[in-house]
Amino acid sequence: MTSMNGRSLLELIGGADERGLAAAGLACLDRCLPLLAPDRADALRPVWAAVARGDGAAWGEAVAKARVELDADATEDAGAVRGMLVRAPADWTAEALRAWAADCSVTALALHGRYDAAGAPDGLVERCRAGDADGAGPLLAGELRRQQAVLETAAHGPTGLRRARELSVEGGRVLRAVVSRRARTA
Repeated sequence: MTSMNGRSLLELIGGADERGLAAAGLACLDRCLPLLAPDRADALRPVWAAVARGDGAAWGEAVAKARVELDADATEDAGAVRGMLVRAPADWTAEALRAWAADCSVTALALHGRYDAAGAPDGLVERCRAGDADGAGPLLAGELRRQQAVLETAAHGPTGLRRARELSVEGGRVLRAVVSRRARTA
C-alpha cells in the first residue's frame, strides 16, 4: 500500500521537514498513548502546540514535561510507547527528528500489528514502510494509512497539523477499543 501520491512511508519520512517529522513521530506516540496512559489523552497537547509553532525551544520543554507527566510503571507494550517519548530528541533538527520519526513509525506499526487478529509476521512492518502492505491486517493497515496521511498533511501548516491531530485522536480510539475488547475476551 503506497500513499495517495504513490510514495512509500520511507520516502515520505525521507522528504519531510522538521515540522512534518515532529508531527509524524508525535502522532505515532499519540495514537499509541492509550497503551501507556489511557486516561491522559491531553498530556501531549503542549507538544502539539510547540510543533504547530515550529518552536524548537518550546518543543524541548514540552517533551521534557510530558516525560515527567507520563512516567509510569509499564507493561511491555506500554514500555514501547514510553520508549518513543524517552527517545524524542530535545533538538529541533531534521536529522534528530527524522531518526525519531522513523523509530516511532516502526514502533507504532509493530504495536498495531501485534493487536491484529493474526498478528504481524516477521518483516511485515518493514515491507509496509517500503510500500508493500500485502498481508497486513486491518489494524496495521489502518496505522500505515494514518502515518502516511500525517506526513502528507503536516506540510500544509496549521490546517495540516489539525488534521494530523484528528488522525491521532481517531487512531488512539481505535487502538483503545481493540485493547479493551481483547481484555474483555481474555
